[in-house]
Amino acid sequence: MAHHEIPLERRTLHGHFSRDLDPILTVDSGDSIGFSCLNAGWRGADRERFAERRAEGDPLDAGHALIGPVEVRGTRAGATLEVCIDEVRIGSWGVTDAGGWPTPLNERLGVADGATAALDWTLDADAATGVDGAGRRVALRPFLGVIGMPPDEPGTHSTSPPRRCGGNIDCKELVEGTTLFLPIAVDGALLSAGDGHAAQGDGEVSQLAIEAPVEHARLTLSIRDDLVLANPIAWTPEAWLTFGFDEDLDEAAAQAIEGMLDLMAREHDLDRREALALASVVVDLRVTQMVNGVQGIHARLAHDAFR
Repeated sequence: MAHHEIPLERRTLHGHFSRDLDPILTVDSGDSIGFSCLNAGWRGADRERFAERRAEGDPLDAGHALIGPVEVRGTRAGATLEVCIDEVRIGSWGVTDAGGWPTPLNERLGVADGATAALDWTLDADAATGVDGAGRRVALRPFLGVIGMPPDEPGTHSTSPPRRCGGNIDCKELVEGTTLFLPIAVDGALLSAGDGHAAQGDGEVSQLAIEAPVEHARLTLSIRDDLVLANPIAWTPEAWLTFGFDEDLDEAAAQAIEGMLDLMAREHDLDRREALALASVVVDLRVTQMVNGVQGIHARLAHDAFR
């Protein structure tokens, strides 16, 4: 299996999803890719804005700064892409803003008036700690907020909402050492990734995590023709996760539970009613994020939940 390093340059960056984007690289199943990336706001390790970003309002660069798309040779729509998250090393700085956006939550909290508050963070990847300007110290658990592929629809698509083929999932459990399984919507897969998060709480309630540039990430990409999924699932060292995405949080929860029942049937040879009864005892529902238009729920089944 081969490893491919992708340079950080205009050619490899984009701020939207589209099935019509030309791949920057074609790899074989089982190959790995390495890359660095700007933060979500197109700022690099030096905090400066990327000078070659397209003009404000241009839909091609309107969203998160992403590396890709990467084509996986021989991939067909309907299969599953296995993404092993081998490494996520964050940069030396980050920022978290709050308020100012006209989201339903901000309006409810009375902070949608255009004013924002920002926390600037100094990050130490080796010590896994971040310190804000007031000296408050938090533990870092870096992950990529966006790992995904375009839907099989024409035109350009925002990087903001998560979809069944991945995207802005914003799940804080998708750290180094986890494996994400994504339904493939288009031939070739066309995977893109970025949006470094140094730390985040479930829900991402201010709409931002500690947004940071990615010093280096490594992903291994493999085709899974033996696994058919309605929505993403993930394996972490601690648990299985299943995801649901919808504008309605109840529908997102239903999707996540549906995925978990399917997973329990596959992994533990349970029929559906038995799986549902057991899930009520050992499965946790968590709000992944509720700030990206399409809200996210993940169901979590710990590996040691039952024997």
